Amino acid sequence: MLLPLRALLSLSLLTLALAACEPASSVDLESRNFNVQQTSVPPGEAVASTEQITGLVRRSGPTYVTLIVSQPAKPDNVSKDSRKGTPVTSGSGFVVEGSGYVMTAAHVGKRVGNTVSAKAANGRVYSGEVIAIKPDNDMALVRLRGFSGKAVTPADSQCLARGNIVYSLGRPHAQGDTARLGEFESPSFGQAVHYPGADARFGYPDAMVLRLSTQKGESGGPLFNEKGDLVGMVVSTLYDNAGQPLNLAHAVPSGTLAGFLCSTVQCSAEWRAVAAGSGRCDS
Repeated sequence: MLLPLRALLSLSLLTLALAACEPASSVDLESRNFNVQQTSVPPGEAVASTEQITGLVRRSGPTYVTLIVSQPAKPDNVSKDSRKGTPVTSGSGFVVEGSGYVMTAAHVGKRVGNTVSAKAANGRVYSGEVIAIKPDNDMALVRLRGFSGKAVTPADSQCLARGNIVYSLGRPHAQGDTARLGEFESPSFGQAVHYPGADARFGYPDAMVLRLSTQKGESGGPLFNEKGDLVGMVVSTLYDNAGQPLNLAHAVPSGTLAGFLCSTVQCSAEWRAVAAGSGRCDS
């Protein structure tokens, strides 16, 4: 179903600025506090209490990571000081398998072979690389070395109704870890999206529409339902024709994420069920 205001909107990719990686010892992410921002007010009985949201964020927070992605140095140019390459993007991500697989947006991962520094929930920074990418559906998979941690739980049902509570986790540039509380608007935007400029090869054929005011740096962050189960991945925010941000964002649904994950690596039974369409809503 198309949003009535779709014709008035122009989509803007969350352009990612470069960021320096803080020393792992400077932040204890296991006990960190998220800044909870409510960007829409669900009506009537759908309103969640502050205690409920805090509990959900505490549960899902350990699955979320922040990423700095670098282009590897050329072999003939490698030195001890340049092995990590040149940073090209930064963004958010989330653990999909506890052995070290992390999902993020393709426009964050950029290319297979790019190196990644990921700040995880235990406060450590892990190294890894982009191992798979799907530019036309804005998904990338990262493998971290030496990592063992908590993975997201994909929702066993992908059925969401307009007005259902959703929340995202991410780190806006120059800000702290942020949980955004909003609403599900629609399962479909109704048209394909292609990013402009240097990111023209990235985009997606369709996306979930959310009443959620995301910012730069939150691309690739996880989207959860009111139970704390993963229902999607944030990929972009919407602006009006004057370039002003709207309280609307797009997310790739968990069914699409599952299909990409399970076609790339050996995935869990939960992810296989989601990939096979268990709990999917077609209405």
